[in-house]
Amino acid sequence: MNIEQRLREQIAYAYQHAPAVRKLLDGAGVQPQDIHSAADLVNIPVTSKDRLIEMQREDPPFGGLLAIDADSLPHIFISPGPIYDPQRYLAASDGNLAALHYLGIGKGDRVINAFLYHLTPAGLLMDEALRAVGATVIPSGPGNTELQVMLIDALKVSGYVGTPSFLATLFDMALKFGFDPRTMALKKAFLSAEPYPPSLRARFEGEYGMKTTNAYGTADLGFVGYSIDQIPGFCVVDDLFLEVVDPATGAPVPAGEAGEVVATSFNRVYPLVRFGTGDLGALAPGDHPAAAGRQHLLGLLGRSGDAIKVRGMFLHPNQIGMAVAKVPQIKRAQAIITLAGNRDQITLRIELAPEHAGADVSEEIKQQVQNAARLKVDAVEVVEAGAIDPAQRMVKDQRKWD
Repeated sequence: MNIEQRLREQIAYAYQHAPAVRKLLDGAGVQPQDIHSAADLVNIPVTSKDRLIEMQREDPPFGGLLAIDADSLPHIFISPGPIYDPQRYLAASDGNLAALHYLGIGKGDRVINAFLYHLTPAGLLMDEALRAVGATVIPSGPGNTELQVMLIDALKVSGYVGTPSFLATLFDMALKFGFDPRTMALKKAFLSAEPYPPSLRARFEGEYGMKTTNAYGTADLGFVGYSIDQIPGFCVVDDLFLEVVDPATGAPVPAGEAGEVVATSFNRVYPLVRFGTGDLGALAPGDHPAAAGRQHLLGLLGRSGDAIKVRGMFLHPNQIGMAVAKVPQIKRAQAIITLAGNRDQITLRIELAPEHAGADVSEEIKQQVQNAARLKVDAVEVVEAGAIDPAQRMVKDQRKWD
């Protein structure tokens, strides 16, 4: 089935089964039969992540986008906003499997899954995908570095899924224990949730002889694309159709030009139509031979919205605002994200209310941010009155990737 037919059938299905999609199309004066090709999608408004949050508040819990009986859902995940993400069982055709096949992960592989298993989808989705291709999963999650190095050695672990920075941390610990990564069984890695800089790629692939792929995904859509040797950026999975659009108008921009990545999902459980990811990217012009007929994203260029991914989790200004609201001594706050070695660092700058000058609220605000965002604040810096410009971003990314 070609992409045009798939889009026509999916839009018709979503219109019939997801009330919010019907409302979206009706509001735009569009009927399913008006969608003849991908070019017609421009007549449907883009639904932003912020709008999705509003929709779920107006029509809880899924904003009218669920197309099946909620009681049949195996999992519900939560992402910042908050956004509730209904997830179906993994199907054999899911794009999650394509990257594992590319790496050659299958029966006989023992794989460390270092993604989080609670609340967010990456851990469980990759667990299902790994089992679907026949691999044996070691559900480690992040942390317990020394134990994980021992497991990798004792169990002859051959695969890893998780963030590239944590894999680098594991190898650093292995070297301290006297292990040589070049001779370890660990030779396949599925990496995601943060940038994969050339320095780490050179280390993993060039120095240690690994085969790696870097995957791009979101909590709402699952994995969107993955890297392969022959092409830059990401080969888009079959479960999605991507557009790159002008963030202000929603109109597609020419291939090769930067814009917001907008996705229409072929998911029959949660059929998102023209969902704005908030990520900036560019689609490759024409078909690259190595992409095997799939769409090809040249790469990601940052965020068009305010959320920033930190340690594999999106940190949204709303979460900082929620935390500050629970510490009345604080007038204003700003999170600064930097990079120290392989680890993201969060420094929270806080401006105290005049009547609370000198108050020590560092531990309290650290705990409130952790409660709101599930991220640990590394340092709290008290600044003088007026030092935080309210017009600036509440979450500011100052990381430099080599």
